[in-house]
Amino acid sequence: MEKPIRIKTISELHKLMGLPKPHHPLIELIDLSKQKKDTGIFAVLFDLYVITLKRGCDKLFYGQQQYDFDEGVMAFLSPGQILRGETGNIPENIDGWMLFIHPDFLWNTSLAKKIKQYDFFGYMTNEALFLSDKEEKMINGIVENIKNEYQTNIDRFSQDIIISHLETLLNYSERFYQRQFITRKKTNHQILDRLEVLLSDYFNSDDLVSKGLPTVQYISDQLNVSPTYLRSLLKTLTGLNTQQHIHEKLIEKAKEKLSTTDLTVSEIAYELGFEHMQSFSKLFKEKTSQSPLAFRAGFN
Repeated sequence: MEKPIRIKTISELHKLMGLPKPHHPLIELIDLSKQKKDTGIFAVLFDLYVITLKRGCDKLFYGQQQYDFDEGVMAFLSPGQILRGETGNIPENIDGWMLFIHPDFLWNTSLAKKIKQYDFFGYMTNEALFLSDKEEKMINGIVENIKNEYQTNIDRFSQDIIISHLETLLNYSERFYQRQFITRKKTNHQILDRLEVLLSDYFNSDDLVSKGLPTVQYISDQLNVSPTYLRSLLKTLTGLNTQQHIHEKLIEKAKEKLSTTDLTVSEIAYELGFEHMQSFSKLFKEKTSQSPLAFRAGFN
């Protein structure tokens, strides 16, 4: 696999894309329809925040995930993420934009810490945000305001105004993601169904004894979604995060063993992947308000 080109600054970005001197050293909006098509670039590692809205693009990859931008969708990268193309060329019919923000632009502003709270910067490309026409117009309007501000009005008010627009952009994006979790019922319910089957199979196998409880990363890998996306999706649809779903299945299995077998609490704890009975008993009581023995006594 080709080693990615690393882009640390807006100036380096302009050199890479053959653009003139940037209007602002720390923020830039690039119109993809106006860029040269033959770049010969297959992979780029950005030390920048990147927000994109694209139409008519070929396949792009974040990590090992893949998504085909046949429709207008948004995606978000935080510094240190790699963006890979399939051909090294910008497709002829591509439309949209990429907004680049250097972390230094956020320094000493309300977004410096808050930006890390937006989980979608940890999503993958196949978890991109689909926009309605109305939503897309709204997002494009905000981005146009950002562009106009940094290109024409650099003064002591500029940074605060741009930061305000960025916060509005990110807050709307978060709202639209929550809408997407709810409205894309078929896809999301398939993930929930697969999660249920995955956990049931795991808890009915020998993996509990040999490997212990399944990790959030393991579950996410098996479902082919990022941990942050899965947590957000589950929290919206069920009120529980991934770890809580794992614990719910664990308690369900523990109750089954306590009520239908003669195994000791220690033996049950071992079969459920716990090295120490005390850890199992503590978790069981936290989830049920009863000790394992008290729960079992209710069946005698």
